[in-house]
Amino acid sequence: MLTAFARAFKTPDLRKKLLFTLAIIVVYRIGTHIPIPGVDYKNVQQCMDVASSNRGLFSLINMFSGGALLQITIFALGIMPYITASIILQLLTVVIPRLEALKKEGQAGTAKITQYTRYLTVALAILQGTGLVATARSGALFSGCPVASQIVPDQSIFTTITMVVTMTAGTGVVMWLGELITDRGIGNGMSILMFISIAATFPSALWTIKLQGKLAGGWIEFGTVIAVGLVMVGLVVFVEQAQRRIPVQYAKRMIGRRSYGGTSTYIPLKVNQAGVIPVIFASSLLYIPSLIAQFSGGNSGWKTWVQSNLTKGDHPVYVATYFLLIVFFAFFYVAISFNPEEVADNMKKYGGFIPGIRAGRPTAEYLSYVLNRITWPGSLYLGLIALVPTMALVGFGASQNFPFGGTSILIIVGVGLETVKQIESQLQQRNYEGFLR
Repeated sequence: MLTAFARAFKTPDLRKKLLFTLAIIVVYRIGTHIPIPGVDYKNVQQCMDVASSNRGLFSLINMFSGGALLQITIFALGIMPYITASIILQLLTVVIPRLEALKKEGQAGTAKITQYTRYLTVALAILQGTGLVATARSGALFSGCPVASQIVPDQSIFTTITMVVTMTAGTGVVMWLGELITDRGIGNGMSILMFISIAATFPSALWTIKLQGKLAGGWIEFGTVIAVGLVMVGLVVFVEQAQRRIPVQYAKRMIGRRSYGGTSTYIPLKVNQAGVIPVIFASSLLYIPSLIAQFSGGNSGWKTWVQSNLTKGDHPVYVATYFLLIVFFAFFYVAISFNPEEVADNMKKYGGFIPGIRAGRPTAEYLSYVLNRITWPGSLYLGLIALVPTMALVGFGASQNFPFGGTSILIIVGVGLETVKQIESQLQQRNYEGFLR
């Protein structure tokens, strides 16, 4: 990986792309530290020092924003509205025939879906920004902080609208920065910004573990976490790269005096076909009952049960529900993202077949059978990785301070692998020395 980056900086056009990407990252990180108007920054910093502040309801969004959410900056919402909008559009593509037709139109249809995603991102940013401002005004953003209700001193309508508009504009700028990286930089822009947001929380989380450690000044806990993190990264890389290759043979066809086909290829089915989406779905769904209970009045029985069972990361009910939701959403997302019947029809149309399997319906049934078998280990792997912070809560006493687990490590490794692959592919287009030796 380091060799690929060194060779990329020696290539002029790739060096420009890498430097442009780094410049956009610097701008993004500066924006995550600029507070929005109407916020008392001193009170925010005082509440950030409270140990329980990072274990609240907004920990997932705070991770995706690089810690900007709890600091209530102009990039507080980060790329979470865009991620949510992309997932919603991807799900609606299966349900709404118009979106499905646009998806099949090629580049023009994709551009139209991207435009819809932008509009939905702005709408979600307004909704989430309003919710964040209301939560900050009520003092519920930092539970246990004595000055939590004084974070927004001026609670007038004008100040509230200004805060929501500022955060919505910040989301639009983040979306624009991500598209700039995609067009003129290296890698997928939104994925790069997501990578940077999560990686930015690693140093503080590791140092907090060292400060809270009790063995040899915390260095034993610090070294143990680093060792566990390296093992986790190796495991994630191994599973993310694992795939089942189904061989496909194409028959020869004579068109005029020329023959086409007769080649052998394969269909790569990844063990983790769903990626990190099931973990995000499960986390978001588990936050809904806690959010409703937090803003509902009174002390009803269901509210007490939710607060005691679905808000603590180490509670058995929470752990079991979280794990089962991840497994369910893994199968659900694979079912809507990979259509065996469509793949079988395309193979039959172009004269392709799987050796030993008849074309058409038997091929679709065989693909479904293989996909279900490899989705089981993939879903169980996702569930276990997502529960690593819970194990850290038992072992180290601070789940949110353990960076190597859950959604963070999956995104870090996935984006890193894809970016390095793209750099290597562009290097191969410009340097053929390896093929000429």
